[in-house]
Amino acid sequence: MSVISQLFAASGRLSSGIDGFVPRQAQTDMALAVEKTIADKVPLIVEAGTGTGKTFAYLVPALQSGKKTIISTGTKNLQEQLFHRDLPIIKKALGSHNKVALLKGRANYLCLHRMAQHGGNSVLLDPQVLAELSEVRQWASTTKSGDMGEMKSLAEDAKVLPFVTSTADNCLGKDCKDYEDCYMVKARRKALDADLVVVNHHLFFADMALKDTGFGELIPEADVVVFDEAHQIPDIASEYFGESISSRQLQDMCRDIDVVYRTVLKDAKQLSSVADKCKLIVADLRLFFPENPQKGNWRHTLQRQEIQQHISKLSDSLKVLAEVLKLHLGRDKDLDSLYERCVESEAKLERLCDTSKLGVSLWYETTQRHIILHLTPLSIALKFAEFVAQPKRSWVFTSATLMVDGGFSHFQQQMGLHDATTLSLDSPFDYPNQAILCVPRFLPEPNAPAMRDTLLSIAVQLIKASRGRCFLLFTSHATLNAIANQLADKIDNPLLVQGSTTKRALLDEYIANKHAVLLGTGAFWEGVDVRGDDLTCVLIDKLPFASPDDPLLQARIEDCRKRGGNPFAQLQIPQAAIALKQGAGRLIRDEQDKGVLVICDNRLVTKDYGKIFIGSLPNMQRTRDLNKALTFLENLAEQEDM
Repeated sequence: MSVISQLFAASGRLSSGIDGFVPRQAQTDMALAVEKTIADKVPLIVEAGTGTGKTFAYLVPALQSGKKTIISTGTKNLQEQLFHRDLPIIKKALGSHNKVALLKGRANYLCLHRMAQHGGNSVLLDPQVLAELSEVRQWASTTKSGDMGEMKSLAEDAKVLPFVTSTADNCLGKDCKDYEDCYMVKARRKALDADLVVVNHHLFFADMALKDTGFGELIPEADVVVFDEAHQIPDIASEYFGESISSRQLQDMCRDIDVVYRTVLKDAKQLSSVADKCKLIVADLRLFFPENPQKGNWRHTLQRQEIQQHISKLSDSLKVLAEVLKLHLGRDKDLDSLYERCVESEAKLERLCDTSKLGVSLWYETTQRHIILHLTPLSIALKFAEFVAQPKRSWVFTSATLMVDGGFSHFQQQMGLHDATTLSLDSPFDYPNQAILCVPRFLPEPNAPAMRDTLLSIAVQLIKASRGRCFLLFTSHATLNAIANQLADKIDNPLLVQGSTTKRALLDEYIANKHAVLLGTGAFWEGVDVRGDDLTCVLIDKLPFASPDDPLLQARIEDCRKRGGNPFAQLQIPQAAIALKQGAGRLIRDEQDKGVLVICDNRLVTKDYGKIFIGSLPNMQRTRDLNKALTFLENLAEQEDM
């Protein structure tokens, strides 16, 4: 029996050292596969169904190997859960003395230089920012880590954050007088010294694309890299292998120039003048687009004469700004850094407006106040395959949702992992007895006007049968808001609607109130773990195909057609199937859970491709009779009352 098999056995260290640990064959199989990958250095792709215990299955062999390991997770929440909850349990059970470290992106750490820079600069800050700045200063005198996440009183999008954290653009690096005390530097040093480092995908790829020098030394040191929630990687990697520039970035740069003028170079009034002018030109660009946020094709938009003229005006403004900054080079470290930012912004704007470039999508998105221009490669397979090949190290990709139509080919093609070993592990849950999948009869077509009324009627019946304890998941904000507005008059249960507060606050409130109903879109389709009788029903409004208006998807569809492929079968169905699996995965989270999954889309039954979606879902009881689902929920609710 191998060491790993012994550790996971009924008489092993994990059983004796962890309360409630029960050996599972699928978990042991995955741990053995990870051990083999670490030894052989052949990439491994594992779909581990919910309840397999994949976290332990990769942590144990990684710690046992004694090799430098990077674990990358999908979100900061998962990162913290893994570091603060799972790792200490495993280390204690194994009696491991491996050094471990948690590393976040630089925007998560207090920047002492930025905080000091805005110390006496109250004239530029509104009262809310000043109040938050005062809180940050108070906390700064006691923190050891400088991790902004410690400040629970600050909102995730607090206005003060850009004033007290740095970006790759405005960080002075080793030229900063606070370099030795820098919290980001300290966190990086700790990570360099650790045997196992927990990061998130955004941070990993920021480094891989050489965009974040504060983390650049870590990845070359790693022998083993494990991606958890690996289904997110293709989109995140595409983002970092491309380029983007936003009006917010440019306005922040102009504001930072003004701060330097007001605090250090008070004799350089021209700095402020040209920065203010550039800031206005940047703001005006947003006015050429509709008020409501949207995404669009930047190649096509650039053909509009007024857009061309304004981009030319912005480019000229950045050139003038760079010339004025150049006059004062050497007088101040921040100004020297701002000159480099300005020159790089000018060059980046030029690249993002080069419509002759092939193999990329040029697209834009607007928020309420800003515009972001993107250049995204249509495929990252070649680039990522090269990265995996050299130097040779061990790679593990795992998630509960990687397979489509019984295979891994979609993920392998996206990532260029054609020679990887693959492993599929079923969930240990008894889905036929724990859950029902219902696709109600007599549904209108998904986009028919009558569909919203039908959705509302089904939602009301489900909520009443389950007495709340429901997730209603939607593919669009418009449908979510329409149903939320009408539901309020039809049920007495508390309604928690995405967007009304933070995701964490909504979840906390949902768990605290036994009769609550939560309505969400994309953010609640994955990474949400609600167990037991707190969640007995999940409704999904329709198959989560990406919006046909999405400019990046349009470019990939066009590229697929040019190569003679079938974009619906090769791109749209696989992406939607993985998203549906994620949404469905919210329902059954442990062996005791029971519940009903209702998908209000008749295409699951009427279209041939419906079989691919059904085949990708867990093997629940299936019915088209809504009453059967309602009876199941009513029985569950009654059992809870007994």
